[in-house]
Amino acid sequence: MSRHLLGNFWNRLVMDRRNWWLPLTAVLIIGLGSMIYVGTRTYQDAPPIPDFVAESGETLLPAAAITRGQIVFLKYGLMNYGSMFGDGAGRGPDFTADALHAMARAMRDHHASRDGVDLATAQARTQTEIRANRYAAAGNRVMLGEAQAYAARELERRYAAMFRGEGEEPFHPAGYITDTAELRDLAAFFFWGGWVCGAARPGEDYSYTHNWPYDELAGNRPSAPIMMWSVAAALGLIVALGIVLFLHGRYGSLAGWRQAGAATGLATRSRVDGFEPTALQRATYKFFAAATLLFLLQIVAGALTLDDFLHISRSLGIDLAAALPITIVRAWHLQLALMWISACWVGASVFVLSAAQRETPQGLQRELNLLFGVFVVWVAGTLIGIALGSRGLLGEYWNLLGNQGWEFVEMGKLWQGVLFVVFALWLRIVARLARAVWHEGDAWTLPKWLLYAVASVLLLFVSGFVARPETNFVVADFWRWAVIHMWVEAFFEVFTTALLAWFMVLMGFVSHAAASRIIYLATLLFLGSGLLGISHNFYWNAKPVATLALGSIFSTLQVVPLILLTLEAWQFRNAPRQAMGGRGAGQPAFGQAEAFLFLIGVNFWNFFGAGVFGFIINLPIVNYYEHSTYLTVNHGHAALMGVYGNLAIAAIIFCSRYLIAAERWDARLLRRVFWALNLGLLLMVVIDLFPAGIAQLNEVLAHGLWQARSQAFIEGEVFRTLTWARIVGGAVFAFGGVLPLVWFVVTRLASLKPAQAPAPADAAQDLAAAAAPAR
Repeated sequence: MSRHLLGNFWNRLVMDRRNWWLPLTAVLIIGLGSMIYVGTRTYQDAPPIPDFVAESGETLLPAAAITRGQIVFLKYGLMNYGSMFGDGAGRGPDFTADALHAMARAMRDHHASRDGVDLATAQARTQTEIRANRYAAAGNRVMLGEAQAYAARELERRYAAMFRGEGEEPFHPAGYITDTAELRDLAAFFFWGGWVCGAARPGEDYSYTHNWPYDELAGNRPSAPIMMWSVAAALGLIVALGIVLFLHGRYGSLAGWRQAGAATGLATRSRVDGFEPTALQRATYKFFAAATLLFLLQIVAGALTLDDFLHISRSLGIDLAAALPITIVRAWHLQLALMWISACWVGASVFVLSAAQRETPQGLQRELNLLFGVFVVWVAGTLIGIALGSRGLLGEYWNLLGNQGWEFVEMGKLWQGVLFVVFALWLRIVARLARAVWHEGDAWTLPKWLLYAVASVLLLFVSGFVARPETNFVVADFWRWAVIHMWVEAFFEVFTTALLAWFMVLMGFVSHAAASRIIYLATLLFLGSGLLGISHNFYWNAKPVATLALGSIFSTLQVVPLILLTLEAWQFRNAPRQAMGGRGAGQPAFGQAEAFLFLIGVNFWNFFGAGVFGFIINLPIVNYYEHSTYLTVNHGHAALMGVYGNLAIAAIIFCSRYLIAAERWDARLLRRVFWALNLGLLLMVVIDLFPAGIAQLNEVLAHGLWQARSQAFIEGEVFRTLTWARIVGGAVFAFGGVLPLVWFVVTRLASLKPAQAPAPADAAQDLAAAAAPAR
């Protein structure tokens, strides 16, 4: 009876297309409602930015100086050198961990020398003073003891020396920041960060950051909630995985890649070769050519970040890092990834949507060309602005025209606005294409899924405009992650699933109805875990304990959909052979083998890069020690390039296969590109990023994060040797994969098929029939 009821519930409320809006609405209400709660609590419970005053009443560090210091930090792009609360780059120090440890050391030495006590007693007094929160809301003041006041002065000297290129942590190039007042304000900002990490949250016995970072000298050790919610997260994962695997076993045949498409719609080589593109489809190719060039620039920027560390050019008598410091080239590296992948998605979405059209809406090609022009303006403005802004050449307009300073959201406000226009134009084009088939099928056809996803991407981007340079760093970081995480681990996942499903439909492997069902179930899983999974980014940046609870549970659950994708991987892998009737003589050849190879790569990295490398750092007790080490960098590279990079290249190749003349297609070269890119990425992960992360984790466990991020460790033999070793994988990736891909795509601009006449060819009609919703 219970089995019958379960099956009835599943079929009526989950699998019945007429009721899909119910589970989706429930997931969105719960997820967005919880996000509103987290955001509200972030504003309410954010650590104050007070005046720090001496016991004599003298104001040592005014609140205004701390805010000005944050502006200096952002203005010069220091988040692409070091990090705050663990968020940012990894070549320089984590300034909060560094400030906390330097403060504790100065206070201990002060007590030992002035009070005449042994080091153990001095350390105990130091820890007590650091944990004591002497904040008074009346007057917005924090009273500092004599030792803390001494530490504040020591920090001012420490950071002035750092940016002069002197001391324990010299910045290169020396003299990057020269203004004495700016350096003094910057030190005040870092002191505030160290205070936030050490001072007890009101009413609790742990700091605003749950005692992160680990530092025995300062008395920072994992708090009880960290362990409790780690256990709860592990239990929740086991329960959720058991339920989902049961449902997959019971109903998997209705939801996976097992549903065959129309045999007459298979993407055989003859059909692909005979396809004649429309003028609109042909116009999408410039997005793919631009994407490969931007991909090449991203690799160049990545090489420059390595040069800044390994000093290769300096040994040749040319100091590239003096002209292009890491604050610029790393920002380029991150932004270029967004640029080239976005270009691929715009071009591919327009191509597949136009495949379902009987005729192109009037004026749409002009709109697409306008979109491309605005895209070029955004790219040029962002890259030039980052370079000029980070060097202080834009004066008071650094935030508007240059570099906002937030990692992953570096572009100036003006260029952020231009990107909003890009997304708005993209949404308009997608909406016009979807409108042409709006009345064909129900609310869940593939064109509508793409429209929903693109609209969500545009809507979420609005959150990127909220924070200002003077906004409390903890509050601003909430809005920054609202953009980054919601894009990457929520609605971009939905978009990419929709695009992948559409590729499978156009290849003839699944029916339109089955593809729509796959997107629906993936959306439930990705949004169900991804919306609340954002909280794992808030473990240590001074958010309340509620975010630790939410993040631990739901970010751990993000591995569930990735495991399901792995269960489907073999069926997915065999789809071409099964659909084409085996490999026997006389069977038609598959026309999209190269694009499908990259889709297999997406499946591999979804499990390995996003799943395995993401899961091992998500539990709070693990993340407490791992956060801000190269294990995070390892996960980021493997997931971003492995999943989104492979999918973007699959989109280039899938669409290009229909657009490039058959005699100019080079399948062998593209297969070499696939293996070089993925082998190169795997080598970079295996011989550098992962072992470097493990080495840093071990250093954190032994000495604390401050030591694992210090120049003594980063410039040490182990870390430098591993970084040199990464060049092996990087060379395979760049010379075997990126350069041949760029050469292939760019040189085929002259080999595109002519646009079809008003009466479409048979192959084009076949593609349109496969892409169109069920009528």
